[in-house]
Amino acid sequence: MSDTTSFELGSASDRPPNRFQVNPVNGNSRKTQVATADGAGTGTGDSEGPHEVYRRLTNIDGELLEDDAFDATQMLNKHQPRQQRQSIKSSFRDKDKPSRFRDLQTTTRFQVDPRSGDSDESNDSQEERELLDSEIYDTKYGKSFRHFTREALPRLDNYRNMMSIQAAYRPTLDELHNATLTGKNTHSLTRNQDPESGAMNGILKFGWIKGVLIRCLLNIWGVMLFLRLSWVVGQAGIIEGFVLILTTTAVTTITALSMSAISTNGVIKGGGTYYMISRSLGPEFGGSIGLIFSLANAVACAMYVVGFCESMLAMMTDFDWKIVDGGVQDVRIIGCVTILLLLIIVVVGMEWEAKAQIGLLIILLVAIADFVIGSFIGPKNELDRAKGFLGYNGTTFSTNLFADYREEKGVQHDFFSVFAIFFPAATGILAGANISGDLKDPQKSIPKGTILAIVITTATYLIMVLQCGGAVVRDATGNITDAINGSYAFLDCADGGCKFGLQNSFQVIELVSGFGPLIYAGCFAATLSSALASLVSAPKVFQALCKDELYPKIVWFAKGFGKNNEPVRGYVLTFIIASAFILIGELNLIAPLISNFFLAAYMLINFSTFHASLAKPVGWRPTFKYYNMWLSLLGSILCVAVMFLISWATALITFSVVLALYLIVAYRKPDVNWGSTTQAQTYKNALMSVQQLNNVEEHVKNYRPQILVLSGLPNTRPVLVDLAYMLTKNLSLLVCGHVLRGSSSQKYRTYLQERAANWFRKHRVKGFYALVDGEDFESGTRALMQATGIGKLKPNILLLGYKTDWQTCEHKELDQYFNVMHKALDMYLSVAILRVPQGLDCSQLLGSQDGWKTVSEVPRTLQPNESSGDLQAADSSARNGLGGSIDSLSRNVSVSQASSTSDLSFIASNQAKDVSGSPDPLEAKAANVVPNTLRKSKLKHDDPASLYKGPGGVELSKEILSDLTQFTRKRSHAVIDVWWLYDDGGLTLLLPYIISTRRTWQSCKLRVYALANKNSELEFEQRSMASLLSKFRIDYSDLTLIPDITKKPLESSTQFFNELIKDFVVSEKDTENGNSSRATLNEDETLISDDDLLAVQDKTNRYLRLREYLREQSTKSDLVVMTLPMPRKNIVSAPLYMAWLESLSRDMPPFLFVRGNQTSVLTFYS
Repeated sequence: MSDTTSFELGSASDRPPNRFQVNPVNGNSRKTQVATADGAGTGTGDSEGPHEVYRRLTNIDGELLEDDAFDATQMLNKHQPRQQRQSIKSSFRDKDKPSRFRDLQTTTRFQVDPRSGDSDESNDSQEERELLDSEIYDTKYGKSFRHFTREALPRLDNYRNMMSIQAAYRPTLDELHNATLTGKNTHSLTRNQDPESGAMNGILKFGWIKGVLIRCLLNIWGVMLFLRLSWVVGQAGIIEGFVLILTTTAVTTITALSMSAISTNGVIKGGGTYYMISRSLGPEFGGSIGLIFSLANAVACAMYVVGFCESMLAMMTDFDWKIVDGGVQDVRIIGCVTILLLLIIVVVGMEWEAKAQIGLLIILLVAIADFVIGSFIGPKNELDRAKGFLGYNGTTFSTNLFADYREEKGVQHDFFSVFAIFFPAATGILAGANISGDLKDPQKSIPKGTILAIVITTATYLIMVLQCGGAVVRDATGNITDAINGSYAFLDCADGGCKFGLQNSFQVIELVSGFGPLIYAGCFAATLSSALASLVSAPKVFQALCKDELYPKIVWFAKGFGKNNEPVRGYVLTFIIASAFILIGELNLIAPLISNFFLAAYMLINFSTFHASLAKPVGWRPTFKYYNMWLSLLGSILCVAVMFLISWATALITFSVVLALYLIVAYRKPDVNWGSTTQAQTYKNALMSVQQLNNVEEHVKNYRPQILVLSGLPNTRPVLVDLAYMLTKNLSLLVCGHVLRGSSSQKYRTYLQERAANWFRKHRVKGFYALVDGEDFESGTRALMQATGIGKLKPNILLLGYKTDWQTCEHKELDQYFNVMHKALDMYLSVAILRVPQGLDCSQLLGSQDGWKTVSEVPRTLQPNESSGDLQAADSSARNGLGGSIDSLSRNVSVSQASSTSDLSFIASNQAKDVSGSPDPLEAKAANVVPNTLRKSKLKHDDPASLYKGPGGVELSKEILSDLTQFTRKRSHAVIDVWWLYDDGGLTLLLPYIISTRRTWQSCKLRVYALANKNSELEFEQRSMASLLSKFRIDYSDLTLIPDITKKPLESSTQFFNELIKDFVVSEKDTENGNSSRATLNEDETLISDDDLLAVQDKTNRYLRLREYLREQSTKSDLVVMTLPMPRKNIVSAPLYMAWLESLSRDMPPFLFVRGNQTSVLTFYS
């Protein structure tokens, strides 16, 4: 808590204005102002006691002041010694208060008037002001509770999907856990202010009736109600008509239930169906169905306009009016004019469109009532009877009870063809969901409005089917003479001349109605309202799709205009598409296409609910409970079945388009993370697979090299990671281990993890990154070996880089490196060590790529005992070599200095680093942007110049690039020498075989070298080894047995070896001359005595002899793989063992030492 300046109470003019003017309500109207804690004033010394503090908390009459900016604890901390503070604090209790305080109540009723001058700068939130305005408020301390804690109270603002708001309101774990870490101002923003609705003033939002119910009713009561329902009854009959309508209702109801579950599982934004599917199933499904659905709505708009044109033509025919031909040309002309007028209405704004919808609904309801009343009135004249309207009649009802499918325009209709034509009437259920962004509360509005609309419209359709089937015959000639004569000859259509009746006329509804023109008005209202809804829906969905940038070249349509963010560009595009389909002019040709598009959307809505219920992520908590996962699955299956039954060709086209769009999004890999159920299912599948794998017994035929490679950050030792990935690619597990010395903040660890993931992605390496901090190299590596992996997915090989500076490094580091091998073998892990001539550490050779800082440039952030003022001290620590705050991955030496390059991934730099004043807040966020830039890069992946850059982005020489890509570039006629010295289970032979199967090393030759037991049995042993290799089914180009490995090495080899270990050898003469040398030998395990050398003299000679053979046979090979000498415990010291490895691998091509765990990894059994 910061110190404050003490002050004396003075006149109001001498004090800064307080943020609140407090008016006590309990009888005293005197207004009192108190200066804030940081106000100016003169000090009163350090002798102020508790009564002085009380004096400042009260006015001159002894009444409590209610200024929440005053903090007595701050004053106490400044003016009182530590030993006196406890007694002073106790004086605040009632028993120690002066009499004037004991008489006061613990609560005070008062009113607060905010001062306008400081309202903008106040740290108090709207929530606090509302609390202060309440009638009773606890004024014991004069502050709101949140001023006394760093913790954030549970509030809506803390859970918004906006990082800035979340960071502003909720402190980070570091800020809470670290006592001295100064956090940001968590109260700088006004609480209870909805950032998403901050600019909502004046924006039109709809409730569930106006936004969903009315729109769904208008869309469902569309063109089919007046133009096709009577025709459906004529074709399918009353019974099958009921089945057809109920089947449609079943599909739409199941879909509505599924949609209700999705829409109540969190806040729904703009985009309707697209938003729900994309956030549930992911961008691939969402993007494909969003594009399809937008096109379907655009085509549906054309369909409804064509329906309007047909009604208009029918009315014009009654008056003998026509524009061109009274047929298709007139439909096209009227349709284009109509769609243009509708475009103008929607461009003007949603408010006008909403008003138009209400007016159209009133007209539509009047028209439906007109039809119902007219059916009871019966035929108004003989002409109506001649046209087939006989009124309710048992004979007519029984005749129309069953189906009578006929051929029309070359198409033989059946149940499914009629269903295909009628089904678009059900597509209106999504009318409300499509404008989800314009609803006040989509979570409540969509389920309530949609389901109620389905119930109302289904009942209406069923009633009208009964009325049509019971009052109108299928065929009538329209001959009024027959009707006047009282005969029913007008029902005889033997000559095929009937133009009236359910089967032949689309104007049956107008015929039955009490007042015909009302039906025309209703038809116009139904078709225009549906067209208007589709014209609004398509651009809204398409705009949401464009904002997410799932497809290229469409983001231009994402821009909105006006206060409602209207997609004007989308309106124009929809107008163009709809106009094109209007020119077709035939409603029946458009309807089946619409059916398939909408059924595909319904299928995915149902599947989204099923998939979410199946994956069961903890985030799946819909408040709508009346759904069932199996019912949703049934809905999906029904949709697919209906698609193929309607038209298998159109269904295949629809699925092909969806698949193509899906693959486009999957290939582009958009940089979005919506927490889809596919992600949850991926986790669930992986978990189940790991659990199943745990129950599978291991078998040698299923052995896989699972590698833990001690690479540090992958970009610091790319050659080591490349070799490991070449062994595990598409085969097994790869984990890059990184040990950091000293503690690191979570932000820094996250930064390293994101940088490693970025490197994996850019280099197309499928691996994992494991980070351990707070330990030295040995302890950290031990933790990695013990804790990495789960179940059977655990590393079985430890891959290290060769420690080239073992002669010059600290003895402790050498011991740790050596002990890591011991620990790996103790854990039955195989051990592999890679050495390349140029060294492995490239951290100083390679610069930062893709905007990443080098690790040395990024501070570790604040330590638990540091504050923001300690960064300078951290810098000083780094300069002094303390190494606690800053971590580097290298010794700041070039790759060419192989003798100085260490592969210990924890070693801190001893050189000064510049520490930024802020801990890397941007780099971690930048990682989310990098993958997208990588995908957009046009550079070829195989181009090493695009993968590796020097410091500052400079181009690297071809020689360096060749070294960096020695395991990834394609090799022609490469040679791998395998020195299979001892039987370690076959791993020494298996690893080079795996390398030889890779695409880049596919043409390489394997040359196998082995040790012979006896010189006299050389030929027999060679045949035995050749037989063993053939049984292992491993191709090799040459097999050589070494006969005289026990022969004494050359003198030059011995001198070379002695030169390697001279700095570590302590002779017996030195130990005899003084106790200090003997004590040093006992304490320092990295020293070598004469006894140690003598004990392993034979082994040393063998390895020196092998060195001579290696220099003869393998100096021109591309890779040498040799069995790793066994580091015997308490027999071989670290420098002696490293001298063996140095003797074998110095001045050689890339050298891989391998030691299996003595269990078989090869078998010749099937």
